[in-house]
Amino acid sequence: MNLETTMLMQIRLAQPADVAGMFHVRTSVTENILSRDELAEAGITEASITKMILGASCAWVANDKGQVVGFSMIDLAEGSLFAAFVLPSHEGKGIGKMLVQAAEEALFRQHTVAWLETGKSTRAAGFYRHLGWGMEQDVGGGDIRLEKKRRI
Repeated sequence: MNLETTMLMQIRLAQPADVAGMFHVRTSVTENILSRDELAEAGITEASITKMILGASCAWVANDKGQVVGFSMIDLAEGSLFAAFVLPSHEGKGIGKMLVQAAEEALFRQHTVAWLETGKSTRAAGFYRHLGWGMEQDVGGGDIRLEKKRRI
C-alpha cells in the first residue's frame, strides 16, 4: 500500500524485511550524539529495535531507490506516535513530515487526540511543534509530552 510516492521516494507500510534498514536509520540519527557502544549500553541494539518495530501497531518506511532512509511508528492502542527518524543525508526533503502525516492519519482514525514524548529542547521537539504538536506537558527527566488534536 503506497501512502505517498514522489519521483524516487516512496512512503509505505513497513515489512519485516525493513527491520535492518530501520535499525540503520535509528543508529545513524543517534550516532552523532552517542557511539554504537553507548547506544548498546542504553539498550538500543538491533535486537531491541527489532522487538520494538515488530511490536508496533503500525510502522512506515521511506524508501529511496530500494534503501530505507526513514521510518515512523505508532502505538495505535495508546494513541501515541513513537517518533519519525530520517537519515541525516536525507533531512530537509520533507520525508519526516510525510512519515508523521502517515502516522497521524492512522492515529486519527481511532483517536481524537494523539501524543508523543520527546526531549524538551531537542531538534525533534522543534520539528513536532512545527507540525502542530503542542499542549506541552513536562514529564520529567528533560522530556515533554506533546499532543495533537484531530481536525474536525
